[in-house]
Amino acid sequence: MDGSIEQVLLAIGSGSLIGFTLGLIGGGGSILATPLLIYFVGVKDVHTAIGTGALAVSVNAYLNLAGHAVRGHVWWRCALIFTIAGSLGAYFGSSLGKVVEGQDLLFMFGLLMMFVSFVMSKTRSQIGITPQSLTVRTHGKTSLVALLTGLCSGFFGIGGGFLIVPGLLFSTGMPLINAVGSSLLAVGTFGLTTAANYALSGLVDWQVAGYFIAGGVGGGTLGTITATRLSTHRNTLAQIFRWIIFSVSLYVLWRSYAALPWTR
Repeated sequence: MDGSIEQVLLAIGSGSLIGFTLGLIGGGGSILATPLLIYFVGVKDVHTAIGTGALAVSVNAYLNLAGHAVRGHVWWRCALIFTIAGSLGAYFGSSLGKVVEGQDLLFMFGLLMMFVSFVMSKTRSQIGITPQSLTVRTHGKTSLVALLTGLCSGFFGIGGGFLIVPGLLFSTGMPLINAVGSSLLAVGTFGLTTAANYALSGLVDWQVAGYFIAGGVGGGTLGTITATRLSTHRNTLAQIFRWIIFSVSLYVLWRSYAALPWTR
């Protein structure tokens, strides 16, 4: 990043969009962060973009968690299970991701996003599910899903919310608004684990991360308010979630495909 006013405004604006997305659907922040950092803000190195985005998304996720918790959207036991099991996977995943060539990583990232957008169309919350109705078996299933989600989160340098929310729906059947709120504890911790691993290798741009975080504060507040209002419409939030992921996956695949070795 060259430090120009235009670049600073792009970073703050991008951060606002990320904060809004996290507050609205509990994820997608890192789906947007890496492409925005590379294609709009001007971060040249893919791995630095991943590390910087992971840090910014982590802080914004924790801020949005507070907003959802105040509104009673967080199921804390499920959130903690996902966080603990997933953080282990995130550490190993991020260690592996650092040794994979950057453009290959982006292309695989796009393919994974497209797959998740289709999975979301088949995933539904169950009627009558409460935190008290969840069994030990359900929590065991949640732990396994969390471990796999964390591995993908660390590998692709993402907070993992776009995987955590479907994972929570799949393993528990909780309402979508609760999956959104509960996911943010794991999103923040996954992102922090990944960012710390990248920072140890000097792959975090602290100045850009600061701009992203500053922009995300206002966007996150607006996103949380919007999600709360949309929660009364059963399918609206799910459709928004799915189409955001699908649209960005197309863009990432398009931008990264031309840079792959076998297409040159």
